[in-house]
Amino acid sequence: MPKVVFKYFEAKAVGEPIRLLLAYGGQEFEDQRIPFAQWPSVKPTTPFGQMPVLEIDGKQYAQSLAIARYLGRKYGVAGDNAEEEFEIDQMVDYINETRTKAVVIHYEQDAELKEKKHAENAKNVYPVFFKKLDEVIKKNNGHIAAGKLTWADFIFAGLFDYFKLILRVPDLEKQYPSFQQVVDAVYTIPNVKAFSEKAPKCDF
Repeated sequence: MPKVVFKYFEAKAVGEPIRLLLAYGGQEFEDQRIPFAQWPSVKPTTPFGQMPVLEIDGKQYAQSLAIARYLGRKYGVAGDNAEEEFEIDQMVDYINETRTKAVVIHYEQDAELKEKKHAENAKNVYPVFFKKLDEVIKKNNGHIAAGKLTWADFIFAGLFDYFKLILRVPDLEKQYPSFQQVVDAVYTIPNVKAFSEKAPKCDF
């Protein structure tokens, strides 16, 4: 088995789906959680000055979705044909598109502009996203795509706490029980459950 090291901050966010996929695949890995204070010294050692980074036998790979897609293929949750892969990519891109919009606002430094942009998205963007995603999950037997467990479920489940933070909807699973269904489908997998129970606790 290759030596695997995963590098990300002391948070879930875009790193958690990768940790969950590694756990799902039964891959032993060094879970390096880099404190924010150490990031300036770590940054120059990464491929693109970003994390997460997955290191396999000393070679580093970057970009969270590329890593997750690779692991999905490796562990058999990437679709059985080109059309299923297409559907999975479509849904992951849709989720990531909304995440990106929310992240830009979450880290906006101008407080007045931040609140204005959040109000606009909370009215015009997020409700549409929630409604569409809810419909998709219900059509897919409690999954994000292809009617079964795929790496798209790991993306959503791993990001869920972060989503609730940056979209400012702490009770999102109560408003949309189907979302919790996806989260549960991932976190109740024995390998994933064992990992999450031992992992350091963090809110997002």
